[in-house]
Amino acid sequence: MPDRLTDRLRRHVRTPRQKLVASVLAAAVVVGLGGYGIARLTTPEDRSCAKGVERPEGSDECVGVNGDGHDFGIADLREIAGAIGRENAPLAEGEYVTVAVLLPLTSTDAGMRTKVLHELQGAYAYQYRANHQSNSETPKIRLVLANTGKGNAHWRTTVDRLTALTGAPDRLRAVSGVATSSTAIRESVAALTGAGIAVVGTTITADDIANGPGAGNNRYPGLARVSPTNSDEAKALAHFGKVDAAKAFLVQDTRTGDHYTDTLKAAFAANLKGAPHEPALFTSPADPTEEGTTANTFRQITHLICDTRAETVFFAGRHTQLRQFINALGSRGCADRAFTVLTGDEGSYLGADEKLDRNALKAKLTVRYAALAHPDAWRAAPGRTVPRTGGSEQAYGDFLKDIARAAPQGNPVALADGQAIVAYDAMATAVHAIRQATPQGSRYPELADVATQWPQVKGSLRVQGASGWICLDNYGNPYNKAVPIVELAQDGSQRFVQIAWPEGRPPAASCLPPKRG
Repeated sequence: MPDRLTDRLRRHVRTPRQKLVASVLAAAVVVGLGGYGIARLTTPEDRSCAKGVERPEGSDECVGVNGDGHDFGIADLREIAGAIGRENAPLAEGEYVTVAVLLPLTSTDAGMRTKVLHELQGAYAYQYRANHQSNSETPKIRLVLANTGKGNAHWRTTVDRLTALTGAPDRLRAVSGVATSSTAIRESVAALTGAGIAVVGTTITADDIANGPGAGNNRYPGLARVSPTNSDEAKALAHFGKVDAAKAFLVQDTRTGDHYTDTLKAAFAANLKGAPHEPALFTSPADPTEEGTTANTFRQITHLICDTRAETVFFAGRHTQLRQFINALGSRGCADRAFTVLTGDEGSYLGADEKLDRNALKAKLTVRYAALAHPDAWRAAPGRTVPRTGGSEQAYGDFLKDIARAAPQGNPVALADGQAIVAYDAMATAVHAIRQATPQGSRYPELADVATQWPQVKGSLRVQGASGWICLDNYGNPYNKAVPIVELAQDGSQRFVQIAWPEGRPPAASCLPPKRG
């Protein structure tokens, strides 16, 4: 009995040696757990979204460049991003070059999201044609999506990523998209062209994001555009409408730094030198996609318009404010008088704008805008013939076959806003330059050689665009490009009226820009 008691006491009472060992073990456990905690605190958070794409510090947007099918977290882009990824997948290193589409893919603005989707669909449609229906011409084209984020806030991150892709295996040779006339886009274009990368703008229309004659006017070497400038749009509108300046009134945004509105109001003012009244002014928010308080200003401006003899109102502003202005004008006091509103290509957003008051269009109000493209512009119809020059039914017919491949689950791609058509033409122009710059016997062109192709894109070397002929002058600007005039119908649909021309008539069959000055 005493032996069993002694034994139990020995098991419960630890010797000094046992205590020392236990203390060391406990300390090791504490240190280990502490180290684990510290390691967890100091390990950088994984902010990657996909290859080449990550979330910048302080942002939840996926920003960067990817061509593997990543949709940047936007459900509406899943199908088209996947189609592009599948087209890219079988391309072997050395047989392709890369073209990027630079857009604010994660924009929260509904109009911009629609624009982005349609542009990607148009770009993919021409990528497929280039790779499968161009008589085995080389190099093949790998298309990647480049996201600059909401409001193009992260353009620098994405542009830096693009400039790093000019070497093997990607061999980036052109960037398309760059679709808004904003300061961020101007800086993006400057950075890309400064790095020797050819850029093809889709829907940038600002006159000051362009090159021109004279010292200091070649700020973007390697930039080409497939859309007419705001000045050309305004001239086409003036030729179409034969507007009497004495019965015209200008409404314009005072916010500066927006190159679309800045150059549009200058172009309108130049065509309204005989107008009897000073312009009516409003100031849009810093982010013009926001509603702000401009609706109140427009309600007051409608009173001023009723005080004039105006029949035509020129509007120089973005689409959110344009919609507010139309809504206000629809409930004006002088409802017995008819008005026509003329504006730039931002009018193309109105058809899909759910906040547009359709009843305003029934109140003796006609809204017309200079579109960049329209599905009826190059299709003959009863009472309407297709111009013999400046574009063709065949080129548009080829586009229709190609764009069908980009249709989501068999639903047709929406074409009324012209975005898919213009993006298709921009890709066609980029591919044309890439292949023209590829020396015989070589698999791909040098980077610097692509950006020097634009002065040769004219005459018999023009691009047969779906939106019309793309004949570039020596500075990369389209010469006398077809401008569809589109009317917003009472049900909100966009009705083609006719093609107008900056020069007042279609280009000659040669499509060679005349000498200026």
